[in-house]
Amino acid sequence: MQSIKIWMEKYFIWSPLNITVPDIVEILILACVVYNIILWFKRTQAWTLLKGIIVLIGIYALASLFQLHSITFLFERSMDAFLMAVIVVFQPELRRALEQLGKRNIFSGLISFDDSKDRGERFSDDTVDAIIRATFELGRAKTGALIVIEQEVLLEEYINTGIILNAEVTAPLLVQIFEHNTPLHDGAVVVRGNKIIAATCYLPLSNNMNISKELGTRHRAGLGISEVTDSVTIIASEETGDVSLAVGGELFRNIDSDKLRAKLLFMQKNTYDIKRFRLWKGKQKDER
Repeated sequence: MQSIKIWMEKYFIWSPLNITVPDIVEILILACVVYNIILWFKRTQAWTLLKGIIVLIGIYALASLFQLHSITFLFERSMDAFLMAVIVVFQPELRRALEQLGKRNIFSGLISFDDSKDRGERFSDDTVDAIIRATFELGRAKTGALIVIEQEVLLEEYINTGIILNAEVTAPLLVQIFEHNTPLHDGAVVVRGNKIIAATCYLPLSNNMNISKELGTRHRAGLGISEVTDSVTIIASEETGDVSLAVGGELFRNIDSDKLRAKLLFMQKNTYDIKRFRLWKGKQKDER
């Protein structure tokens, strides 16, 4: 330990920049904090809002650079209200972050050795087969189903509204969950990797006025969760037995098993990106 201290003093303390050991420690701590804050934002709905804030900051910087005094005046005068609005908008995310901070070990949060999420471990081929078999079996029986597949944004807020299962994804289990007159049939199932994390979860309804009037609450819920997160939702209609897919705020109706399999395999093998996913849209979108 003494040798490391001597080496750092030799090459840093007496450098032209006059960097001391406390400066290095402070930089490392700040880097860890900033990195984890950005990582937290990326895994929540706040990431989209944060990008909007960054755009506004960029506009203000350009206005200052080109001396656009009216724009900079408006930005400076509205800064207090803007900061208050940010706190209000991010209130749910900030509350969850503080709750998680109280539940977790601080050092394990800063330095995570569990990289299972970062390995891109979506789900296996068996999980894909199970979801497809169950969905179309439920569709043929005209049993409504709502299966939400988690991506980068964690769905803890919606998982907490349901009943925790933490069970392997299998076709018989999915069919049994959505069977009529069973305790778990109402609500959505959330799938994370190869696990059914929870059932009977409540989802936000879409306010999109362009949705076909023939679609009910189940389709609106599937579309709603896709609008506020990057999740992908499979919907089996109780009235028609048709299978639909909601992703990125768009609804792909009446898809068959081959097309559903192609989309799930695309998700499995690629880092999720809504713009890339839309390349699969073709003529599947039907918003009559």
